[in-house]
Amino acid sequence: MTILGLSGNVTTPSRTATLVRATVQSLAEKTGAETDIIEIATVAPHLLSALTRATISPEGEAILRRIETADVLVVGSPVYRASYTGALKHVFDLVGFDALAGKPVILAATGGSPLHGLVTDHQLRPLLAFFRALSLPTTLYAVESDFIDYRLASDAIAARIERASSEAASFVSATALPSPAPRLAATA
Repeated sequence: MTILGLSGNVTTPSRTATLVRATVQSLAEKTGAETDIIEIATVAPHLLSALTRATISPEGEAILRRIETADVLVVGSPVYRASYTGALKHVFDLVGFDALAGKPVILAATGGSPLHGLVTDHQLRPLLAFFRALSLPTTLYAVESDFIDYRLASDAIAARIERASSEAASFVSATALPSPAPRLAATA
């Protein structure tokens, strides 16, 4: 199983990337899954220059395949003008329509003030619903004062990460297909 963190940050360092990484790590500790992180700021040259999937570079295609084949997603974005970044939206414009169907997703965002705290529910959740992904109940929203030098410094945010990752781990466990029973050797 692979947990992929997709951070819509367009600059580095990034509080959003820190929040996404902490959430991915928390979930990985609970599930033993492999992890993968994609920051838009570092992959932008491979994704943002393509207007359609047909015109994307091989490197960009490989990045999209990582998103599409992950088992669980943690999607985060800084809040820009009351929504997720345009760069993150552009990446989702390139993702295959059916690729995320049924995948559990933890939603996360960062902003300058608590006033944008509902961006996860009013902006990110509908975006992922279009893809028929399963956005999990607990979302994450952190403000600048929750960080010190781009490191998480808030017990309240740490508790929400714990809650969100526990929900995701329970969901993954409850929906995992059981391993097939071993075949018995035929007897004569």
